[in-house]
Amino acid sequence: MTAVPKFHERKATEMACLFLDKHDRRMRYIKLLKLMYIVEREAILGWGRSVTFDSFVSMNHGPVLSGTYDLICYEPSPDEDSVFRRHIEKEGYFVKLKNATPGPGLLSPAERQVIDQAYADFGHMPWSHLVTHTHGFPEWEDPHGSSRPILIRTILQRNGKTAPEVDAILNELDGLAPK
Repeated sequence: MTAVPKFHERKATEMACLFLDKHDRRMRYIKLLKLMYIVEREAILGWGRSVTFDSFVSMNHGPVLSGTYDLICYEPSPDEDSVFRRHIEKEGYFVKLKNATPGPGLLSPAERQVIDQAYADFGHMPWSHLVTHTHGFPEWEDPHGSSRPILIRTILQRNGKTAPEVDAILNELDGLAPK
């Protein structure tokens, strides 16, 4: 199994804040999760690395970022400090931007460009259409009411990367992971 760098909550927060800011500061959280997954998928397929290094899972409504999903849907322990929750709050099926993007940006210009493009291409779509769209991704497998991990290897292989390309990307990710 390939080791990957640790989930970068601050970059996930910046990405979520950018999407929310573009969408009048509020949207259904499932739509936010879909937009963020699309960005991560594009980064992996285009650059061979993730933006946030979140984990990917297939859920009933399609693929999502597991760590970001948990930040939105589960209450933190009282002693847990979360940059995500300082800037974004959940209201029922929606999330809203509480504060502007957290400090100096860690997202690169290229990452911001992928975010902007994802919003231009998919931000207008209703959440239900995004669910249908992401069900069409070849890496998604119906978890039948549960969740199923999606490996980076699977994303790469099922989207046309050759075996040598997959191995090179996974080796590079291994080198970035904490030892």
